[in-house]
Amino acid sequence: MDISCAFPPSPAAVDHVVIAEELGYRRAWLYDSPALYGDIWAVMALAATRTSRIGLGTAVLVPSLRHPLVQASAIGTIAQLAPGRLAVAIGTGFTGRMAMGKRPLTWQYTRKYLAQLRALLRGERVEVDGAIVQMLHAPGMAPARPIDVPIVVAANGPKGMDVARELGDGVMTIGGAAEFDWCAVLAFGTVLDDDEEPGCERALAAAGPALTVVYHAMWEGGGVDALPRGSEWRSCIEAEFPEGERHLGVHEGHLVHVTERDRPLLDGSLLPAFTWTGTRQELRARLDALEAGGATEILYAPMGPDVPRELSAFLDMAR
Repeated sequence: MDISCAFPPSPAAVDHVVIAEELGYRRAWLYDSPALYGDIWAVMALAATRTSRIGLGTAVLVPSLRHPLVQASAIGTIAQLAPGRLAVAIGTGFTGRMAMGKRPLTWQYTRKYLAQLRALLRGERVEVDGAIVQMLHAPGMAPARPIDVPIVVAANGPKGMDVARELGDGVMTIGGAAEFDWCAVLAFGTVLDDDEEPGCERALAAAGPALTVVYHAMWEGGGVDALPRGSEWRSCIEAEFPEGERHLGVHEGHLVHVTERDRPLLDGSLLPAFTWTGTRQELRARLDALEAGGATEILYAPMGPDVPRELSAFLDMAR
């Protein structure tokens, strides 16, 4: 199994990608949520120029945020800066759209976008929004077409899996998918030291944002009341924000920090259940089970005040 990592794009993330390369991680993936983080392509370009071996990936691009030709040009730019190191994951959009008050895209829309993007990277002429477009980049402006960059489809349900089979080089999903040669899984949490409990201050600081994001996702799905203290948290959101603005409060701090509004949700007993938080032995067993289920790559997303510590501890556990 490939051991990779994932970060919200920011100037600090570039330093973390450099550390990940030094430690031996396979790839460093960056999120695509403009309402919350820095620009994915700008940060990836900086990371490309400061590294030489580690793979770089997008986890995951949201089609509605960029015209297919804009996306193809960005892919070409990174492929030129980091030859052979770029991988692209594309999906219907979770936080990238929901933090802007939008629902995920349909798979019909996403499939069309993915087909257009692939054709553009091959150098073909493509009709987009009623106009014919093509990568017209002169030598030096982008790699020669075709631009061979693997594309992974982020999917969980049957419609998304069908698109992954048709147009993807692999799948990014929850759990495993043994039918795919490339199956990537995102993981959040922290490796506990031998003398630590899940509810200790360090663990809550390192994995707290991974726990609260479960509430963000369940709120979007309408099921947050089923979680401990979920109904009280929902009532606070509804009291503080008018209906059309609640998504702004729900997703604040998403995978970066725990807001004062979200702090009452922190609970050490919930960390092992909802995140990859546990002892080295416990997490190693989970990793083995994930691999047995068909996963070929894990994307560990460190967070909290000491990201280098989290990166080192997870890789030591995995090895």
